[in-house]
Amino acid sequence: MNRRKFINRTALTTAALGIASILPERNWGRTIPASGQLNVALIGCKSMGFGDLENHLAVPGVNCVALCDIDDSVLNERADQVKKKYNQSPKLYKDFRKMLEQKDIDAVIIGTPDHWHCLLTVYALQAGKHVYVEKPMANTIEECNIMVKAAKHYGKIIQVGQQQRSGFVFQKAMELIKGGKIGKLRKVNAWANFNYGVGSPVVPDEPVPAGVDFEMWLGPAPKRSFNRTRFHGNWRMFWDYGGGMNSDWGVHLLDMALWAKDINDPPEKVLVYGANTFHEPRSRETFDSMSVIYPKQDYVINWNMTAGIQKGPYDMPYGLEFVGDDATIVMDRNKMTVYPEWDEDAKKPRTEEYKYTEGKESHKEHAKNFIDSIKTGNRQACPPETGRIAALHLHIPNIAARTGESILIWDDASNRFTNSEAANKLITPVYRQPWTLPKF
Repeated sequence: MNRRKFINRTALTTAALGIASILPERNWGRTIPASGQLNVALIGCKSMGFGDLENHLAVPGVNCVALCDIDDSVLNERADQVKKKYNQSPKLYKDFRKMLEQKDIDAVIIGTPDHWHCLLTVYALQAGKHVYVEKPMANTIEECNIMVKAAKHYGKIIQVGQQQRSGFVFQKAMELIKGGKIGKLRKVNAWANFNYGVGSPVVPDEPVPAGVDFEMWLGPAPKRSFNRTRFHGNWRMFWDYGGGMNSDWGVHLLDMALWAKDINDPPEKVLVYGANTFHEPRSRETFDSMSVIYPKQDYVINWNMTAGIQKGPYDMPYGLEFVGDDATIVMDRNKMTVYPEWDEDAKKPRTEEYKYTEGKESHKEHAKNFIDSIKTGNRQACPPETGRIAALHLHIPNIAARTGESILIWDDASNRFTNSEAANKLITPVYRQPWTLPKF
């Protein structure tokens, strides 16, 4: 196919799918040999995004060729760091659309606030790039659906940043659970208690800081004045941009609770309590306290979250408890202990004790897995289908609490709730013009 026919066919395809092309042409994706160099670009350089970039650059043969951020100070600071630490000089952009025209980019890392995840992923796929997107996969149920369909349509790799799937300590726990070492799994208790979840102290609005393209930061979200408590580091406490501590930590821990039984479906029913119970006013819309019950076919998942405190069960601020007939596994990202039940008849433990205390964060392993998937075609650790299921396990209880429903019933086949029209109104976001929600 010659260039003109390719451009015309791409335009017709994207129009038929309801996707507004942002590029003068859809770039051809480079074929990367297993031993070849791989070029990555980062959109959203402030915090976790830059951490993700560094984890990718820790893999031999990976180069940073572009950085994009709406804040000049962040963009320049990160460019200096890449130059000093890696001796690389990426091109700098404030508009991701220009960046996606750069043809030598093989993969895009998306470290933006959640409300940008869907659009940026679809546009990057459209430009022929693979995508590593931070968790949660998207900010709404329908955006998650779109991203799954887009990955299939464009045939590129999407790795969702649920990095615990690449970590030894969680892989070992899954080995023990699925190997029957704790007997029948009956219950999973997950919790997270962190001070930051209450949000920032209330401050007045102020002018947009110099060098910040706040209009681009808002993107498809509603027009709003600038306030530092809704910006860098604080945005996830507002529904337009994120889902609070529930989406920040819940998605990781619930993902593990689902992995234990290889659950590949959204929750059919949730029982939810969500409220703001902190003792003083804070700048936030999301909830600082939540309790959620997920009834499954042969076990139950319990999720509890309390912001403004740092203590939890087993003296752990966050963690998981897998309760089986023969033993209970208690764990976080760094350690795991198997507590056997006592067999009164045999006068011995029902299973062997096990303790591991040398775990570490698995971000680097997750980045390497993404790169290996691109080069070899092997399945990635957290594909979009997996990211969607974990995300819906947090979006659905958030929607329940927002609409005052203590119980929500979800029908995945029809993509709607069967017992709440108010909840159905929160499935699909309304994008602010000129941005439009992709359709597949």
